[in-house]
This record gives sequence, C-alpha cells and structure tokens, in this order.
Amino acid sequence: MAVKQTSSKIKPFTLCFLSFLFLSLTLFLLLTLNFQPRLPHQDDIGFLLRHDEYPEVTLRPANKTPRWYSVVAQEAKRRKIKVGLVNIDDHQRLGQNDEQFLHGLAEMITVGFDRVDDDLRWEDFFPEWIDEDEKWATPTCPEIPMPRFEEYGEMDVVVARVPCGGDGGDDDGGGVRNVFRLQVNLMVANLLVRSGWENNQDRTVYAVFIGSCGPMWEIFRCDDLLWNEGEYRVYKPDLRRLKQKVIMPIGSCQLAPPYAEPEVVRSISPHFCREVWRRYASHSVQNITPQRPREAYVTILHSSETYVCGAIALAQSIIQTNSTKDLVLLADDSISRKSLQGLRAAGWKVKHIDRIRSPYARKDAYNEWNYSKLRVWELTNYDKVIFIDADLIVLKNMDGFFVYPQLSAIGNDKFLFNSGVMLVEPSKCTFETLMEKRYRVASYNGGDQGFLNEMFTWWHRWPSKVNHLKISIGDHNKVHDQMIPENIYTIHYLGLKPWMCYMDYDCNWDMLDRHRYASDAAHQRWWQVYKAMPKRLQSYCALSEGMDARIRKWRKRAKGANFPDGHWKIKVKDPRRLHS
Repeated sequence: MAVKQTSSKIKPFTLCFLSFLFLSLTLFLLLTLNFQPRLPHQDDIGFLLRHDEYPEVTLRPANKTPRWYSVVAQEAKRRKIKVGLVNIDDHQRLGQNDEQFLHGLAEMITVGFDRVDDDLRWEDFFPEWIDEDEKWATPTCPEIPMPRFEEYGEMDVVVARVPCGGDGGDDDGGGVRNVFRLQVNLMVANLLVRSGWENNQDRTVYAVFIGSCGPMWEIFRCDDLLWNEGEYRVYKPDLRRLKQKVIMPIGSCQLAPPYAEPEVVRSISPHFCREVWRRYASHSVQNITPQRPREAYVTILHSSETYVCGAIALAQSIIQTNSTKDLVLLADDSISRKSLQGLRAAGWKVKHIDRIRSPYARKDAYNEWNYSKLRVWELTNYDKVIFIDADLIVLKNMDGFFVYPQLSAIGNDKFLFNSGVMLVEPSKCTFETLMEKRYRVASYNGGDQGFLNEMFTWWHRWPSKVNHLKISIGDHNKVHDQMIPENIYTIHYLGLKPWMCYMDYDCNWDMLDRHRYASDAAHQRWWQVYKAMPKRLQSYCALSEGMDARIRKWRKRAKGANFPDGHWKIKVKDPRRLHS
C-alpha cells in the first residue's frame, strides 16, 4: 500500500514539469522568430556629465543621435524635451539627420523675432557719457526687439545659431562688438530665465549654441559649459546668476539698477524699459542686503613698493566706513617683509602671487606688469570681489555694490570702462581663458584696462561717484581749492599721489602738464585718512630724501615760471620733511 501511494504522488509532479518546459520552449521560439532590434533611446546613451569627461561613443550611422541632444537628455532625464530654436530658419535647420532622429523625441518650436536695426552700432548702446542725474534728459537705450515670450511657454532647451564678427579682435570671446550677436544672446538668456521660473520654482534648463565663436561669455559663463564638440556647445546655466544678467540694461546707455529678488524680476520686460530702470535706480544700494556672504575688497601690489602707503590708506579708509567685507591684497616678491607686516596691520589678508607680464607693454613701461591684476579671478574662495586700485580711498560704505553682477564699473572713454574699481566674479576657467587669450587679444593701451575691455565688451555702468576720477577739464590755475562732489564713494588719485607730495598742498600744481590732476580738496581728504591711522601705520608713508628732492625741484621750477596758482609760495609745514 505504501509503495502505491508514493508513485501516485510522483506522477502529477512530472506532468507539471513537462508542461512548463514545453511552454518555455514555445515562448523562446516565438520571441526569436519575431525579434526586431529597436532604435536607440536617449535613456540608453550613457554619457557622463562634464564636457571634459565625455567618452567617444559610436552609434549606428543610420540612426545617430545628435550629440548635443544626448548630453541634454542624459542630464535632464526626461522622456521628451521641448526645444526652442533661435536664429535657425528654414535654410539653416539643425540638419536633416538631426531632425529625423529627434522626431517624436523632442518638440521643436521656432522662436520668431525681428532682427535689430542694422544701422545701430555698439557705441549707441555703450555711449561715453550719460546724464546720470537726469538734469537734462533721462538716459535711454535703443530698442533691441525681443520675441513675444509668453507665446512659447516653458522650454527645456534653447538652441541658437550664434552670429560672429565685430570690430575686429578674436571671434571666440574677446573683441567682438556686434549688436545682432548681443540680441541673440539676450533672447536665449530671457527664454531660459522665463522657462526656469515656471510654476514659481526654479527648474533646470539648457542652452545649445551652434557656431564657431560660441556665445558671449559675459552672459553665458565658461563655468556652465557642459560639453563642447566642433561648433556645438551645451550649457547648463546657473539661473540665479543669469537672472542678474537679464535684469541689467542692454548696455551702459543706462545706469545698472541694484539686483532685485527673483520674484520681482518676473515683471521686468525684455526691453529693460525706463520705468523699471527708474524703479530700481531710485533705491539706495546701501539698503539692500547682499545675498551671498563670500565677498571681499581686493587690491594688488607688484613690481615695487611705491604704492605700499596707498594700499595701507585704502584699507584704513574702507575700515573707517564700517565695512563688513574681507580685505585681500595680492603681493609679489617685490614687497618686503617689513611692508607686508604693515599691510597686515592695516587690515589686509595678504596672498602671494607671481606677477604677469603685459604682452603689449613696452619694456620697463609703467604698465609692463599690469596683467598681474588678472590674478583677481583666482580668488575662487569668494563669490564676488570689488577690485580697487591702491591709489584710491573710500569715503562712503560700498558694501551694497556687491549686489551687482560681473563686470560692473564706471565709464572711461568711448564705449570703455575704467578698471580701477570693478566688480569681478572669480572663476578658475575665466582666469585660464584670460591667460590664454592675452597673446591673441590686443590691449589698446598695453595694460590690463585695454585688455579687459576687449574681453568684457558687455559690461554694466555704475554711477561715476563709485570711482570719482581726480581730474578736471579746462584751465583752473586760479582755483586753489577745487571742491569735490558730494556723495561720492571713492576718490581715484590720478597724477602724482598724495603721499608723494607734502601734506600742505597737491604738488600736481608744480607741473603745468599735471594741473588737470590738481585738487587741494581731494588732496586734503586723503590726508584725513592718514591722520586717523595708528601712528605705526603712518611710518609707512614717510617722505624719503629722493621724494623730498623731487618736490623741491619742481617747486623751484614753478616759482621760476611764476605759475599764477601760487602754490609755490606756500610755506611748507609737513612734519615728514624733518624725518626724511
């Protein structure tokens, strides 16, 4: 009985196993006979994320995914992507293979716009002078047509063909002053920012630029470059920084307003209309709290110790305005240990640098090593820095100006800015680009200012009171005490520096060709800072025998020429003469 029971249990198990095996073989044969290779999908393409890490990937020639699309798809992790096309018409499409493959994977929309008037020139957007106080007229900018952004809604990526060319120079970044190129870059920036604000939340968006010259790096930072191959560049913009850019006026034809909160920027028109400019320009930058804490004032000393006294006075003047920012001084090997001690005692955090020669400066010229200023971009432990030359003093707290984006400065000449006071956003790749381009992009004056103006052609105008240049136009020989304007933030001492003169008067009066730099009022303002210093710091501004001899020589010549200003008649009481 037991044996029969056992065999009756084995039989059903065997039948079940044979049935399962039969069904498996049948299914395998059906799948094999009907197998069709599927087209590659964006989720299958294993690209890495940074432009210097993408491996070479070979796809089927008949169904090759556009490389830029693969990068965006892998980054965005979206099944279908909405693509806006800017400056790409029916005769300049993405390419037949690209469009065929993207059909069904991407929704492509052509963004319509009117091209900017060909008669407009760069200097129309960057005039030499504007009426900052609106005494005669409200500064306005020419119009750059923009699309009807509300018609296109949210986009994942904007693809644009970048026009090149300009007033000469390097098409890849520096030296390009082309209004149509600016229009295309601003359109892309606005589309991305508006897409990134959808539903009151920041979302990741991308830009693809096609062309040999790439986008304007003043708007699309090299730090945000994900991938570059041939004429294609993929960017993942930092929207917070890009928002600062789209709120700025189109050029220096208007004063740059303080940066507003993202919620407010939403209401700003792409034309940066007069009403918006007035709204923000009316606010005092003193009352705006900077969003980011990593900020510093920076100056530099290189090649000699001539400006050590000036740097000490600069630090003390900033401290006297109750600034809360760090003070950083870049110094090369020419600065002695004793001077470094004084600079640290004055408030500077000293960072040693190797100086950089100006390729277009003459040997032994005053600006031979001025490219050392490029080292400012290496201070990547700070988000923003305001660079100030060592021949300035600060009269009024400037901390509020850190709200502005790179590159902000005052106007200097033609469509150029003055690099004596400027806001910079440190970046390793920006520094590397500047170093590489310094041999290819010429400086109009052989120094850093000429070079930086070719590299940063799109900049933002600060009011001139941020960098008040101690200079006058016309003959003022009879004016012994020129008044300095009210409410200025700094004085930039052009000509002979105050510590190179006696306390008693501005020794620029002793040289006829330097009268335009002479101002007793500005001179005395510098000495007020000096007198407020601790005594141990005043010793770094001592009058050497050589300096004293030079002053006496030119006083004698002024007396012989009988200059009508009469400064050579002043009885000198400067106590530094007794210790020279």
